[in-house]
Amino acid sequence: MAVPDVIVIGASHGGIEALQQLCQRLPPQVPAAIFVVVHTSPNSPGLLAEILANAGPLPASFGRHDKRFTGGHIYVAPPDHHMLIEAPDQIRLSRGPKENGFRPAIDTLFRSAALGFSPRVIGVILSGNLDDGTVGLAAIKRRGGIAMVQNPSEARVPSMPLSALQHVNVDHCLDIAQMAPRMMSSLRAFNGSQPQPMEIHTMDDTLKYEVRMAALSPEADPTEILKFGEASLFTCPDCHGSLVELREQGPLRFRCHTGHAFTADSLVASLSESTEEALWSTFRALQEKIMLLRHMATHARERNDEAEAKKLLRQAHRIQTRGSLVRQALLLDEATVSPDPAERSAG
Repeated sequence: MAVPDVIVIGASHGGIEALQQLCQRLPPQVPAAIFVVVHTSPNSPGLLAEILANAGPLPASFGRHDKRFTGGHIYVAPPDHHMLIEAPDQIRLSRGPKENGFRPAIDTLFRSAALGFSPRVIGVILSGNLDDGTVGLAAIKRRGGIAMVQNPSEARVPSMPLSALQHVNVDHCLDIAQMAPRMMSSLRAFNGSQPQPMEIHTMDDTLKYEVRMAALSPEADPTEILKFGEASLFTCPDCHGSLVELREQGPLRFRCHTGHAFTADSLVASLSESTEEALWSTFRALQEKIMLLRHMATHARERNDEAEAKKLLRQAHRIQTRGSLVRQALLLDEATVSPDPAERSAG
């Protein structure tokens, strides 16, 4: 049986609606296996496969580890798992390190498709915030596949399509209504020949390394990271290890030796979250100290020690002034964050 061609699709905020519209327009017979990653919370109820199956004629299910895939089927990355694909027809699930703050991550799926199935791969970026998927789409394109993005003017959140257009030589920038016909014509252009995965010695070393790290492969050597970049001054928001700045075209990117990876934009977003958490922790500690000092002042008055009570209240007042500064910092940060902060935890 011929190995099917591969379509990989990544989406985030606003992407489920786009995926429903795309699935509705797909024909009942598609000579390719379709793989979908949407940023979701680890605690998501896991309804996306059912939603996509009900949206169009193709069956859809969550990908299952070590199972073979077939054409004419949609496979969805389960919550809190990366989904990768391996030649000739295997699905791999992994709870490997998060990428751009997400698991599942779009780049992880796209890289594995580029590695094992190029050039007979179509990569698609739909609506979403920040820039996950750009690096993976670049890998697909670099290895001869087809790069496709949703028209940013149509996307509910245009950041992901815009990032892809900025950094990748995209083949098609289309409205959702145009995508399904273009996919079918691209698949026909593959001339029905069976895909031949590239030999291991011709594969890009960085691509192999990053796929292995995402899959938690025993062949992944964490020390190899220094082959692909230079140590930076920054630390990983997830594990606090040192980040290596990767040498490559495309968006500025970092990876730590345990495997967490960030574009510069996603690193800023993660650091913003860390900063907010630190500010709230500081504010809480100051509030608790104020309450304790006031409580101690009450006890001092009960002992008729007015001098001690006044001393404690003065301390509480000074700390309250500091707390007001932290509150102002929190309010300022709140006024300048992305309009969709929930995007970091659920797409």
